[in-house]
Amino acid sequence: MALSIGIVGLPNVGKSTLFNALNGGGAEAANYPFCTIDPNIGLVPVPDKRLQPLIDIVKPQAVQHAVVEFVDIAGLVAGAASGEGLGNKFLGNIRECAAIAHVVRCFEDENITHVHERINPVSDIETIDTELMLKDMESLEKAMERQQKLARSGDKDAKANLEAMQGVLQALEDGVAVRRQSLSDVVAEKIAPLNLLTAKPVLYVANVDDGSLPDGNAYVEQVREFANAEGAEVAVVSAQIESELAEMVEDDKMAFLSDFGLTEPGLNTVIRTAYKLLNLATFFTAGVKEVRAWTIHEGDTAPKAAGVIHTDFEKGFIRAEVIAYDDFVNLGGEAKCKEAGKMRLEGKDYIVKDGDILHFRFNV
Repeated sequence: MALSIGIVGLPNVGKSTLFNALNGGGAEAANYPFCTIDPNIGLVPVPDKRLQPLIDIVKPQAVQHAVVEFVDIAGLVAGAASGEGLGNKFLGNIRECAAIAHVVRCFEDENITHVHERINPVSDIETIDTELMLKDMESLEKAMERQQKLARSGDKDAKANLEAMQGVLQALEDGVAVRRQSLSDVVAEKIAPLNLLTAKPVLYVANVDDGSLPDGNAYVEQVREFANAEGAEVAVVSAQIESELAEMVEDDKMAFLSDFGLTEPGLNTVIRTAYKLLNLATFFTAGVKEVRAWTIHEGDTAPKAAGVIHTDFEKGFIRAEVIAYDDFVNLGGEAKCKEAGKMRLEGKDYIVKDGDILHFRFNV
């Protein structure tokens, strides 16, 4: 499974520059609104230092990282929910994403225009949030019309659905995004099929000038304060620096990063934070043909993890051969783990742990 993250923000905040750095290029980046005409999609490997020790031990023919799918969506403006700019089309693209990376401009540059002609990151965030909330209100109103018809025809669940939707709608009208509403499990379940935009988890990406690395600046502090109120994460990057890094050979990158007090590209933090945003975990398969990282949800059982590889693995699941990551690395591979009694057999109820090395037995 690929975690799908929609990159949103006002025009000229650095979204496409960031996307180019993530994806190694491809999206047009220009100093005018709406240069991203169609959503650009890129699959980006999740940086995971645990892979290299596995590679050193197994010496596989191929290696496959877990991936994040980033969708670069055209800059939204005030009025997008009613069709301004490229409005409705791109709000639809966001709906298909599991989470949102909201890029916020936290730098001054007189050569790069700002649609509001001043730098105010919280105001920028609120502009985007307003458009997403307006779209959510529209979705709820349409859904409530359907539920009203069902209620009149005698549907017993429709009245409860209406009450749940009405409460969420009222909070939105009061300016409270769904993710900031304290919804009960029952209400959250009833509105889940609507896939509301402001219910999605958000990672704020504060785009700074290189002089504000690695810790940020006064603008970033405003973003952090805003994010803290909803329990969101903030990643500080310089999209321009990241785009320069993307063009360098590996040997030159670390020296370049150290000049800015960094130990790794800021994009690594963005990707890892995005990967964790939806409570995802990783398990590994490690054989001579391939060492691979696989993405699952925290709490998934062994059969569900098997199904990530192939649906037949889940349908015909018999058992999982499990080796803890530390045992695999410290003892030097599968054979030595078997000799030391560190490989165990687990059944259908086993909850896969992050980092497990798994081999599935199945029969279809």
